[in-house]
Amino acid sequence: MKKQSKGKELLQKLATLMALAILVIIFTIAVPGKFLRYPNLMNVLKQAGINCLISAGMLITLITAGIDLSVGSNTVLCACTIGVLVQNFGITNPVILMIAGILVSTFCGFMNGVLLTRLDLPHPFVSTMGMKNVLLGLALVITSSTSIGFTNKGVDSLLFLGSATIGGFPVSFILVLVVFFCFDIFLNRTPLGRQIYCVGGNPEAARLSGIPSKNVLTFVYTLSGFMCGLAGVVLCGRVAVANANSGATYDNDAIAACILGGASFTGGKGTIWGTLVGCLLMAVIRNGLNLLGASNDVQYIVIGAVIIIAVTIDVTRNKMEARARKMAAQ
Repeated sequence: MKKQSKGKELLQKLATLMALAILVIIFTIAVPGKFLRYPNLMNVLKQAGINCLISAGMLITLITAGIDLSVGSNTVLCACTIGVLVQNFGITNPVILMIAGILVSTFCGFMNGVLLTRLDLPHPFVSTMGMKNVLLGLALVITSSTSIGFTNKGVDSLLFLGSATIGGFPVSFILVLVVFFCFDIFLNRTPLGRQIYCVGGNPEAARLSGIPSKNVLTFVYTLSGFMCGLAGVVLCGRVAVANANSGATYDNDAIAACILGGASFTGGKGTIWGTLVGCLLMAVIRNGLNLLGASNDVQYIVIGAVIIIAVTIDVTRNKMEARARKMAAQ
């Protein structure tokens, strides 16, 4: 069974990599001399950075058969918190600003976990959807619904993670690789990582094994909040502006990236490296469409179609696995 499971994961990764390669070829042909240039490829990685960090947190919620619909609002709340501290309180120390922003997002993630596990809500869809609107409202309130720029305010060091490059290679993507290596070790080589898979893949077995599922879920949503905070810091450097309305697509992009990368709404599945490929797929699509001069309307249609395809793939995959298990049982 383990060999079959590993074989299916390998096929999933190969299929996603093949889809990424096909997209690269298509855009290389469609936009000759523009897409497959080093500066543009580095731009793709820079564009993928924020979604990668958010998707890492989204992945572990999906592994537990949950979901976090508040990631977009949580990310921009972090950026807006930093913006308010700079503009209204004159704080320019980058360490203090980053810690403050990340702590706010981590606390919001913790509240998601508490609402889910302590109030026994039927599904994280309910708590995280409510939190999404609460956090968006908070971001609008503290910024008075205006954008806050970071240029010429003595916070250049704060913008480093989102804007700096080394030999043209974005520092934000170096951060992504470091974070993803840590996630890989955490999910595959620690007891808590294995408990996360168990809680999502077989809740009854987790209960009988004495795994404190509520504590695991609280940790998972807290970690998702932390990743939103990290993404919020990168966002500040990426656009040099804090805007409460800038996270409209983050939720959908993160979900699509995880599902395309092999995660499932049914839980117990997904790898961090598959998620990375899914994020690169989303970034390539957006970048290619921009180079083609596609309007925002068209981009929304294409990304919406990608999400529908990703969900359809997940549903079809689950049906095939259920059919295979049924046949094996007979």
